[in-house]
Amino acid sequence: MQPVPTVRPALLALQQRLQHDFADPALLARATTHRSFSAEHNERLEFLGDSVLNLAVSSLLFTRLAHLPEGELSRVRAHLVRQESLHPIAVRLQLPEVLRLGEGETKSGGKQRPSILADALEAVIGAVYLDAGYEVAQALVHRLFEGVELSARLQAEAKDAKTALQEWLQGRKLKLPQYRVVETTGAAHTQVFHVECEVAERNLRERGSGASRRAAEQAAAAAVLARLTTTRNKA
Repeated sequence: MQPVPTVRPALLALQQRLQHDFADPALLARATTHRSFSAEHNERLEFLGDSVLNLAVSSLLFTRLAHLPEGELSRVRAHLVRQESLHPIAVRLQLPEVLRLGEGETKSGGKQRPSILADALEAVIGAVYLDAGYEVAQALVHRLFEGVELSARLQAEAKDAKTALQEWLQGRKLKLPQYRVVETTGAAHTQVFHVECEVAERNLRERGSGASRRAAEQAAAAAVLARLTTTRNKA
């Protein structure tokens, strides 16, 4: 008879927060294991969980935002499943307390890194899907997003600065903006990206900074859009 594997107390507590008792606790153990810790890590579960998350969020939005057309629903979904939105959910689930990382990754602050936490959350969702099926995983995703207000404000936020700038330019038959990384500063685990956004036809350049290239591009796009709309309003 095979011995029953011991489940770490931290994972038992996580199961309570997830409101799901795993039939196969090894799935949850793997979902909370970073590749820096072991060859049995969570990246495949993350891949699976990403798809489950997108479908579950889609069903949530389809029901709760029945008035929105497909394009707007896609924007809101993209907003909800991005790293910046998943990170606080992962913190609320106390995933930093249960993640297993290699020594180097731990010392560099990996347990607080938004990308690692967002990936781990997707892996946990994938683990729940494998353990109990889609309906249970969907119910988990819906619980995780219970506190998110799906309001007009969120819909406006979903249209990010890069999208808004692109639409503004296309509406005036102008070429799309160009983005380039000017420099990166800071230590490896606390890098800051500095990006320039250029609208050549308006001879306009603005810079933005952020913890990722994407965030810096968004900041630069917002700065350009603010200049363009201010100039238009003054005219």
